[in-house]
Amino acid sequence: MDKSTRKSKKSTSAASDDSKTLPNSVNEDISLQENPALATINVTAVEVPELTEQEISDRLHLERKVERAFFEAGKALMELRDRRLYRSTHKTFEEYCRDRFSYTYRHVNYLIAGSVIVDNIKMGTNSSQNESQDEMGTNSSQILPTSEVQVRPLAKLEPQQQPEAWQQAVEKAEGKVPSGRIVKDVVQQIMERTKVPNTYQIGEVCQILAKDNPELRGKGGCWGIVSHVGEFSCTVKTWNGEYTVGLQHLKSYDYLSAECEQMQVICDRISRVYSGALEESVQKFLEMLGKLKRAYLTALEEKVLNLLESEASG
Repeated sequence: MDKSTRKSKKSTSAASDDSKTLPNSVNEDISLQENPALATINVTAVEVPELTEQEISDRLHLERKVERAFFEAGKALMELRDRRLYRSTHKTFEEYCRDRFSYTYRHVNYLIAGSVIVDNIKMGTNSSQNESQDEMGTNSSQILPTSEVQVRPLAKLEPQQQPEAWQQAVEKAEGKVPSGRIVKDVVQQIMERTKVPNTYQIGEVCQILAKDNPELRGKGGCWGIVSHVGEFSCTVKTWNGEYTVGLQHLKSYDYLSAECEQMQVICDRISRVYSGALEESVQKFLEMLGKLKRAYLTALEEKVLNLLESEASG
């Protein structure tokens, strides 16, 4: 019994002595594991070289290309349309853009209209500045739109008002490219300053809001084309007649000029075909066209309307 006890004590003492004789480096490692905050991390500094003059020039050139992407697209689409360069493969420009670029007809019109507005802005600002122009036709100090959405609100203004409105929007954005919201606010302020209570224009496409007006019963949701602008009302031509509608019962679709012209054609076509003697299903179809919320007919709608026109003329 005594020998066993002495042997156990001796073993414990030896283990204790071993821990005392551990190297300092091992003790430090254990200490760092217990307290990582004491660890030292070495970071190698990497020097980032400054841009050369050529690189600065290249960057500016490429940035302007990105900024002008929608403008160049609009100009190209306009030329493709005006020269009818699509005619070898497609019957209509709309079909060509949809097949070739996956662009809707409305998006194409927005791009084309946007490029025209940018040209107006460039002309307006260039005429008031004496700086040299680069190969893209812009001054180094010019802030130009980078997105079609930014110039869309300017379409409500006259061409000569657009440069001034854009400059005001740039100032509101503290010298940076303004958002579409800022541009829209500036346009609204300019329109309010003109003190014209009725901002609708002849040829504009609007939706009729019947609300609680019994005189417009059955016309709610129908679209019409403004044929006369009064002080507080408009005369609106629909596919089955003309109506004088108060401003509170109208809502503009904000269509582009080309879209308004297309809706005028559709309106005239429906008017020529519609008759109370038609079958109920045909009448419902034409009435449905009278409530379209887009500025074009689908392929099937176009086919059916063509058939009805052929029947009516025969």
